[in-house]
Amino acid sequence: MTTATTSNNYKGVLYAMITSLLWGFLPIFLKVSLKDLDPISIVWFRFTFAFLVLFIYYLNTDKQQLRIIKRPPLILLIAAVALGINYLGFMQGINYTSPSNAQITMQTAPILLALVGIFFFKEKVNRKQLLGFAIAGLGLFLFYQNQLQAFINDKEAFNKGFFWIELGAIMWVLYASLQKKLVQKHPAQLLNMVLYGIPAIFYAPFVNYGSFLQLDFSSWLIVTFLGLNTLIAYGCLALAFKYTEAYKVSIIVAVNPIITLVSIAVLSVMNVQWIATDSLSIYSMIGASLVIGGAITAVFFSRKNKKKALPSTVNSENN
Repeated sequence: MTTATTSNNYKGVLYAMITSLLWGFLPIFLKVSLKDLDPISIVWFRFTFAFLVLFIYYLNTDKQQLRIIKRPPLILLIAAVALGINYLGFMQGINYTSPSNAQITMQTAPILLALVGIFFFKEKVNRKQLLGFAIAGLGLFLFYQNQLQAFINDKEAFNKGFFWIELGAIMWVLYASLQKKLVQKHPAQLLNMVLYGIPAIFYAPFVNYGSFLQLDFSSWLIVTFLGLNTLIAYGCLALAFKYTEAYKVSIIVAVNPIITLVSIAVLSVMNVQWIATDSLSIYSMIGASLVIGGAITAVFFSRKNKKKALPSTVNSENN
């Protein structure tokens, strides 16, 4: 391995770590923003913010690329709808449960995508991947059962949250599968511009615009961070895939729930008042570890089958 190759590999790992870090903090800030805004308004702002930045970028650098807005491919429209539901599903999951619950449950998304690759794209599966699926499945069952006990007084809310997150995971798989085809013909960021713009238009009639007028300075900082999180995380992810192998990036990004869990644990010890922290039982921690470990195992041992994996297969899993 040459010095240049090694340097590029380090760059790729660094960019992937930035993405994972931003996605690890994201659900915490989403939960805090729910004090001032409803889920749809938050999702709309994130999409609108990201779309406007990319639109202005292409308007000033390559106007010809904007022609895709007039006649977007049908599968791009379907992918955009799926992504819009994915964002709302994750947001509602956090609304009904907690950041840590949402992060762990959303790890079913890469597992489902791997299964889509096996059954629809005819990718080969090995025993170690199957072991990863089994470990993740066992962990999710254990985590869900124990966390449900923690929500014993509000089972309905927890189950609604679980439903929304799983709906978001399924929609992400649909989005990722379609995006995997689209990115072969169009620049990833150009596709993202359309993918952000369509849900922004769709959610616009349901936004409580008056609530934005009531935000104070700190609340505006939070929602601005949510918009920047999308742009920076995805930008770093694209660079990560440019400089290093896809499977390495996928593994690094897959550990972002650990950042969320550790952050929540620290906030719980600090006894902060600005966010309700949930304490995980030993069984929930074991379940969470199995889910994350199983997902990483499935991704790691599929690397030989996915040497040409594309950044779009993971770039919106965690919203």
